[in-house]
Amino acid sequence: MQEWIIAMLVISVLLITRDMAKTILAGRTSEAEEALPLCESHPQKEKVERYAASFQKLADTFYGMPYRKDYLSGGQIELILKETNEQVCSKCYQREICWGERAGMLYQGTEAMVRAMEEGDEEALRKLRGDWMSVCGRSVQYLDSVREHFQEEKQNLVWGNRMIESRLAVAQQLTEISKIMQMVAEDLYDISQAAPQFREELYKNLKKRHVVLKHVWVMDKVEGRRQVFLTMRARSGQCISMTEVAQILSEVCGSAMTPAGGSRCIVNGDFHTVHFVEDVSYQVMYGVAKLTREEEKVSGDNYVCRQEEEGRFVMCLSDGMGSGMEACRESEVVVELLEQFLDSGFSQETAARMVNSALILKGREGMFSTVDICAVDLYTGICNFLKAGAAATFIKRDHWVEAISSQSLAAGLVQQLDFETSSRKLYHGDYLIMMTDGVLDALPMEREEETMKEIIMDISEETPKEISRGILERVLGYSDYRAKDDMTVLVAGMWKK
Repeated sequence: MQEWIIAMLVISVLLITRDMAKTILAGRTSEAEEALPLCESHPQKEKVERYAASFQKLADTFYGMPYRKDYLSGGQIELILKETNEQVCSKCYQREICWGERAGMLYQGTEAMVRAMEEGDEEALRKLRGDWMSVCGRSVQYLDSVREHFQEEKQNLVWGNRMIESRLAVAQQLTEISKIMQMVAEDLYDISQAAPQFREELYKNLKKRHVVLKHVWVMDKVEGRRQVFLTMRARSGQCISMTEVAQILSEVCGSAMTPAGGSRCIVNGDFHTVHFVEDVSYQVMYGVAKLTREEEKVSGDNYVCRQEEEGRFVMCLSDGMGSGMEACRESEVVVELLEQFLDSGFSQETAARMVNSALILKGREGMFSTVDICAVDLYTGICNFLKAGAAATFIKRDHWVEAISSQSLAAGLVQQLDFETSSRKLYHGDYLIMMTDGVLDALPMEREEETMKEIIMDISEETPKEISRGILERVLGYSDYRAKDDMTVLVAGMWKK
């Protein structure tokens, strides 16, 4: 099952890559075509949309299949009755009497017995057992056989529900793939050739710096952040830094532009297309302090901090169940999957749901971890929080501290996981403070968050690394400097560029 899901993901990526490659290559076929917006000259958007619709249709088919069952069906009860009769009644001399004129009454009694076993109603079972002894000479063997076959069918029901959960997880992943393919299709509409005046002014300014400009494509996103694609080369023998090109582009655009992550560093004699994005307004520094539970060598907490191309700074923190190597592996899986999905362009909520589906599909009992994500838009300062079973996150600003709490379940426990989300506006000098529950659990009961606010306010350090260490040191003072659980404190500070 898991291999099939991976194959589907790979196929979808290949399809997207193929169609985007066709779009780019087709865009270079002739000057006449280049005069038109991509959405008018290339039908690839409709193809990608059809792929997205196909994945969604397949997901809807899975969603339309039978859902999990909490009780045995009538067919399963009949099977229990049949197998019990073959095992116990087939050799009994009263068989013709019992399953002749009294068949209906005995069937109802057997069904009532199975339902009482399902409910765990021992009192009802005792009464039924007494009634059965009055009509059946082999009642003890019969009841034992019913219980044995009931356990078998109950186990089949459990495995059937596990298959249903796996199927729903696959359907959910197909739905998310369909959504991201639809987003790719919509992006094809956003790319268009630059206005002639803009292109001419940029062409002249670059020419003064010995750069030959061939094509200029512009993508204006809904959020208003401009992206520019320049196909250019340096004149023979020249070598121009990409930073200098970005400065020229910024002057023409009237806003700070910078090369996208992973771009070339210089412009040489060959034509290359370089992606420029509007520069962010904020920069982030982070620091972490960790402590492993006593008598353990490996922490069950894992985290990742990364800045994405779209101008987001993302912090992910996960606490695996328990402690030690097994907990570390569980939280490591969560963090790595989150990072991979976010890097692929999924939103944080979509990424978290994909991770939850993956944990459900692993099918291992007790496999769950907390999910705690803070995603800061470095253009606007808006921070989105997503929590699943995670400890509170704190925001420190000047002389006050705010707590962002959660009551949701950890990932991997239930199929349809309800994440708790919220947003806050951050400003210059604000600090984000994330932590695992081992930190808060070391504080006085029923006053964990209030005590943590006091600790944070008492911190005089300014760098994120020093703040995280200061918090952890003060927390240890409440637990006689003993770590009863893994502890991780992750701090990020925001500053205006």
